Amino acid sequence: MEIKVVKIENPDSMNMILGQSHFIKTVEDVYEAMVSTVPMAKFGLAFCEASDVCLVRHTGTDNEMLELAQKNAVALSAGHSFIVFMKDMFPVNVLNAIKNVPEVCRIFCATANPVEVIIAETEQGRGILGVIDGFSTKGIETEEDINARRNLLRQIGYKQ
Repeated sequence: MEIKVVKIENPDSMNMILGQSHFIKTVEDVYEAMVSTVPMAKFGLAFCEASDVCLVRHTGTDNEMLELAQKNAVALSAGHSFIVFMKDMFPVNVLNAIKNVPEVCRIFCATANPVEVIIAETEQGRGILGVIDGFSTKGIETEEDINARRNLLRQIGYKQ
């Protein structure tokens, strides 16, 4: 077995969700979860099929996000993983809807940070062991940091 690191290509720091599911139906069901939760959602979704013809299945509403999802899915090539890139929205807007899709097994990360995916590769194929989402912790927040965090959440509309 080899352990590899695959860096997610995300040149514009778009929000993304990386997960794992168990069935080809994931593509249509995650699409429906996205558009029914955020009706004008701009996103691209790619899913690594792990049996039969083993294709990257894909769908979306935005060509740029779709191309980014496809490119990263091919780089991952990890069984039954899926990646969603989104524009003008945050993962928190759709995360619960995606987690409630019956065939979704897990979410590895939901972020706009740089992401490295730790992959195990055997003769049979590839699987995701985990992710590195962003950077290492640098300390404990101060009162000034607490105020900045609270202000940011209100500024972007997530708190009153």
